[in-house]
Amino acid sequence: MSELTPEVARRIIDTVGSNGIPPQYGLQFFTVGLDPYLTLIEDEYLSSFIKQGGSAFKMVVGSYGGGKTHFLYCVRDLACKHNFVVSYVSLSPQESPFHKLELVYKAIVRGMVPSLSLQEFLSGYEQGIQSFLRGWFSQRYQEYYSKGLSGDILREELLNEVEHMGGIESISFMKAVKSAFRTLLDKQEKDFITICQWLSGESYDRHIHGNYGILQRIDKTTAFPMIRSLGQWIRQMGYSGLVVLLDEAERTPSLSTKQREQQLNNLREIIDECGHTTFQGFMIFYAVPDENFLEGRTQVYEALKQRVATVFEVLNPTGVKIELEKGVSEPIPFLREIGSKLAKVYETAYLHKFEELAVEQTIQTIAEISYEQRFGDTGYKRLFVEKLIRGFHFLRHKGLPPTPNDLR
Repeated sequence: MSELTPEVARRIIDTVGSNGIPPQYGLQFFTVGLDPYLTLIEDEYLSSFIKQGGSAFKMVVGSYGGGKTHFLYCVRDLACKHNFVVSYVSLSPQESPFHKLELVYKAIVRGMVPSLSLQEFLSGYEQGIQSFLRGWFSQRYQEYYSKGLSGDILREELLNEVEHMGGIESISFMKAVKSAFRTLLDKQEKDFITICQWLSGESYDRHIHGNYGILQRIDKTTAFPMIRSLGQWIRQMGYSGLVVLLDEAERTPSLSTKQREQQLNNLREIIDECGHTTFQGFMIFYAVPDENFLEGRTQVYEALKQRVATVFEVLNPTGVKIELEKGVSEPIPFLREIGSKLAKVYETAYLHKFEELAVEQTIQTIAEISYEQRFGDTGYKRLFVEKLIRGFHFLRHKGLPPTPNDLR
């Protein structure tokens, strides 16, 4: 626990204790049971196959409060370690419904982040394509400047490099990033923002954007080429690739039959894209609370069921489906181990030392209460960590382990 400071520990405790959701940083201090999955993902994919130009899709299945977001954040940290750009997207019915792929592209672009340090996580950080463009320009400028170039010579070298950039499927996307680079070089901030609005899927005006060679809007017909172009550009920038974490936080029961079929078609197409050579350097995770969305008898349902039938495990790392609950063979010992780790985080946060037997009794009591409620609306894992922090507060102030009545 030497890397854990009281400030970081307090952020972890406050986030987990408030609503049971995982914190943006610090998961490694209380992660339990995910190592087999994470090791396979790192060894089989992030450290080799995806970095070498492969692509892969995994479907993560876990109940509400069952650890899906926690798992995706752990994957994010691994991807950053291997120099991937990562985009975490919380799919929502309003902003990023999966049956509208152009809005999913918009969410991916908005959520893009490079590898981040602890300080950047804690102090706040910029995300999105606008930040990436500025970072790309700054990196190239500093590299040439460090070689002793300046003035017109530096400018000419930068322009020459960006003009020779190719290998991007969408001509409009390629012209947009090139034009954005030039506007930064010429300090034309207004033009830069205008281009970024299009790249972010915000708006398209033929008369305005056409001046930069951008001749198409981003819609359902161009969403896939735009996603492919985004990945191609990211690899040209020197990153290993793009890891997309799609987290379906809530089901949308009000979808029409047509919307539901479009959602399934989009998912099937993404899975198929991962088998094409034009889709290089992508790893996509799609987290869902259950597999009920696959229940149907039409051709699109059957086609998708076949694509996600195989199970990801040690003996079959090419499997698609990651079943988080099956990774927990003994729930109470599993919760106790999480509790022991969180107790150390809590002690660091409050500079407090628990009496060993009292904290063990607290963890055991809350583990049993939480697991008894496993068939409720909230997953027992989330319920456990939320109640546990409340139990630690009680133990610190009262000096005694809480009873079940105290916790209610």
